[in-house]
Amino acid sequence: MHQNILAKTPTKHALRSGIVEGFKQAVPIIVGFIPVGFTFGVLATKNGIPGFLTVMMSIIVLAGSSQFIAVSLFAASMSPVTIIVTTFIVNLRHFLMSAAIAPHLSKMTFMRKLLFSFQLIDETFAIHMANIDRNNFGELQAITVNCVAHFCWVSGTVIGVCGSHLIGDIKPLGFDYALPAMFVVLLIWQLKSNMHAIVSIIAAIASITLYLAGAEQLCVILASIIAATTGVILCNIRKK
Repeated sequence: MHQNILAKTPTKHALRSGIVEGFKQAVPIIVGFIPVGFTFGVLATKNGIPGFLTVMMSIIVLAGSSQFIAVSLFAASMSPVTIIVTTFIVNLRHFLMSAAIAPHLSKMTFMRKLLFSFQLIDETFAIHMANIDRNNFGELQAITVNCVAHFCWVSGTVIGVCGSHLIGDIKPLGFDYALPAMFVVLLIWQLKSNMHAIVSIIAAIASITLYLAGAEQLCVILASIIAATTGVILCNIRKK
């Protein structure tokens, strides 16, 4: 029995390897999250949200797009109910992400699943699914990616809050391009066939069309459903 326990216990080399691999895979997130987190910290502070609440939002909420939307709604003097409902709708895509990755977490303990689910965001989801497709998904590696992403987002926010008084206008700095650039890198990483490229293009067209049609809050989740459904249909047609 003692030997079985030792066999299941990760070696120091395995632990080190998992952590290092997680850090390597999180590099695009590190590059993108610190400047975007900085932007959020500055915008939130300049719109009247106290610094400690801004940092707490990044620690507890951990949802970039929803946090930016919440700040804009706060600046527009919207009611708390409106802010909560709007951010909830924007984050509905997390149901799809959770459903996709849940079958691969069966070996995790309940507490680790809670931590993992709390830190699951668009960027970490993209990395995890790419690893799953390559049969390279490891628990320690995945948790490291999540923790690095969380740390960088909070760090960027703290820097933004502390340096907000030094920034007059944040637009000329171009930090708003950091997040789209990071998503482009993560997308390219996942493109392994023509079908993936076709589904990505469909998702982009659907998202832009829905946004211009007025579905600003639902465009991402609806475009995801449309693209995924189209991909399944095209794959079935190809098999026939």
